[in-house]
Amino acid sequence: MTGEPDTATAPPGASSLPPSVAARPGADGALVAPPSTGTRPADGHEGAAAPAPAPVALPEASGPRDAVTRLRSHGCWYPSAGADGTEAAFICDRGGVPQLWAGPVDGDEVHLLDSLPDPVKEVSWSPDGRWIAYTTAPGGGEHSRVLCVRPDGSGRRVLAGADPGHTAHLGCWAHDGSAVAVTLAAPETRAPADGAGPTDTTLPANWAGRDGRATLLGGTPYDTAPAGGTMTAATAMTAAGPTAAAPPAVPAVRTGGGLSAYLIDPDGLASPVLLATETHAATLRVCDISRDGRLVLMRRGPRGRREAVVRRTADSATTCTVPVADGDPWIGRFSPDGRTLWLRSDAEREYAALLAVTLDPDGRPLGRSVAVERPDSDLDLLAWSQDGRTAALSWNESGASRLELVDTSPAGRTPYDPLPTTPVPLPHEVVTRVTAAGPRGLLAALSGSQRRPGVWSAFGSVSLLRTPWSSRDEDATGPGRPPVRPVLLRLTARDGLSLSGWYYRAPGRPAGEPAPCVIHLHGGPEEQERPVFSPLYHELTGRGLDVFAPDVRGSSGHGRSFVDADLGAGRFAALDDVADCAAHAVAEGPADPTRLAVMGRSYGGYLTFASLVHHPDLFRTGVAVCGMSDFATFFAGTEPWLAESAAHKYGHPERDRDLLRALSPMTRIDALRVPLLAVHGEHDTNVPPGESEQFVRAARERGIPARMLTLRDEGHDFLRADNRRLFRRAAADWLQRFLTGRS
Repeated sequence: MTGEPDTATAPPGASSLPPSVAARPGADGALVAPPSTGTRPADGHEGAAAPAPAPVALPEASGPRDAVTRLRSHGCWYPSAGADGTEAAFICDRGGVPQLWAGPVDGDEVHLLDSLPDPVKEVSWSPDGRWIAYTTAPGGGEHSRVLCVRPDGSGRRVLAGADPGHTAHLGCWAHDGSAVAVTLAAPETRAPADGAGPTDTTLPANWAGRDGRATLLGGTPYDTAPAGGTMTAATAMTAAGPTAAAPPAVPAVRTGGGLSAYLIDPDGLASPVLLATETHAATLRVCDISRDGRLVLMRRGPRGRREAVVRRTADSATTCTVPVADGDPWIGRFSPDGRTLWLRSDAEREYAALLAVTLDPDGRPLGRSVAVERPDSDLDLLAWSQDGRTAALSWNESGASRLELVDTSPAGRTPYDPLPTTPVPLPHEVVTRVTAAGPRGLLAALSGSQRRPGVWSAFGSVSLLRTPWSSRDEDATGPGRPPVRPVLLRLTARDGLSLSGWYYRAPGRPAGEPAPCVIHLHGGPEEQERPVFSPLYHELTGRGLDVFAPDVRGSSGHGRSFVDADLGAGRFAALDDVADCAAHAVAEGPADPTRLAVMGRSYGGYLTFASLVHHPDLFRTGVAVCGMSDFATFFAGTEPWLAESAAHKYGHPERDRDLLRALSPMTRIDALRVPLLAVHGEHDTNVPPGESEQFVRAARERGIPARMLTLRDEGHDFLRADNRRLFRRAAADWLQRFLTGRS
């Protein structure tokens, strides 16, 4: 790293860390972190910490200070309010890529704080109002870094993730704004596997003694430049020939890595303080620090097995662990006195609720109770007022949201009394984020089937008002083509499990006339199909194609048992769900049984590959986006923390090798009968592009029409407006061609 942090304008004393975690002077006068000796957690997660990040100053890259013309179809999301709630920082794509903007909540003179083209993913304004921290994805890939900038656009710097191969994730601020928590993922090391062939899956030497926690398995076709050329040369449709992406002669064994959480002073006056290190962690995020600095709340664990962890900062001892729900990573908060831990948890429950955990002075649990719950509804989002007394709760009710406020410290309440709530009427279907804005206000990011994502505010009341810089509802689409409002369909799978999904009927067709239909499958698998505006669905329905977007087993929003119903061999039943949903679309859509297609992204891309080979006569074509085609190569090539998490969902890559082979679409490639389009981002390290390349190559070798679209400067999510348009049009062209015969 190079560059010196700019500290000239930092106010005196502004960088002091909370007392219990503050850096202390060393023998030579330098600031060093507290010693890591003392009681260590007996959970086997500790290991060597990733090197502490150092701030890297950057040139100013802020945008104009004057008002910016509102574009027709932009979105605004992920708001974070300034100290008094009158201003907000947020993500907006009005410039064609998600970037950091800020401005007054009640005015439209917003301005860019970072005009660079790196997509912004998260935003957090410091409690003292001096800094705005945010996460970007350089080049659009999956390796992110954490930056900060002053509200006036000055002082921009990288706090963590500047080194090649490192990935940094944003955590919470200390309550006095003196430091921000950051999780750093150190890169794994790679060494040649002597004598290994191109399909070798050499394991680390200590694998036999491991307990099943997944790690990267070694050989991968994507470690070096392919012998036969590259597939990422242009944002254009390309044909995957037999020599494309040929594997190198010698794979690599990948070891090491891990996650380390630090507190970082954005002014650069104090050294980073190490909070925790997890050698084989799937996730690690610092969600809150008690106001006295004694306790830290972290979220860790793989998908389906997340847990809240409380640690003392003095000796790093783990004092409390509680299972928590998947979904939003901001799982809870300490009460102002540190004696109650509030959590969004599904511990011993089917649906997540607001849980109150009583703590003793050392952070040990004394008991827990359910403070607020809703029947058949998950607590989706949890946010707190500045004083820590009022919570905003967003519930998931069959995909739509219900927003409520609750006073967590009412007079006369005993620890086990349920809390009364106050509903907040919503102008649109889904809340994607809610956060405090000043002493009595809140900001809510909303989306719905008729609008682009926007930010709404409420101050001193429960009435939400659209911010002037969010797009208007009438600007969601061009004139003459209003969005389609979907209809919720319910069905029963062949084994009796209840399923549901949203059906989008193409406009202009008589109600009973069968239509070509695309079965669209979301990612995750723990994501959920929700009634929000989808430019892809708008494109498809505008071409005369219906869309049925179901939640097959494994999706969230339907209870813990539903999420776990696809674990291991249960994934075969999830593949049957796809066929059952297609049959229901025919019966209730109505969809034309002779003109069905399947499409999906990420896990939905895997389901697309798998559905085409497990149900070869059901669909006319498929579009697989960033999907896995072979679990052996997926585990070999994905990020180490994602592999840790994925093993719980799909199976252990060594002990469950036969199961994973049976679940891999490549195993049944000879059953493929119909044309296929695969789409991938060139920088995707969650699901490497080779997963699409090998399936397309194998299809073409068998005489099946198959093409691949590779998008430049994109990772696992497509974030740039031009690439998103290219993807939508290419996918719609492909589906229209094979479902209607028109191009």
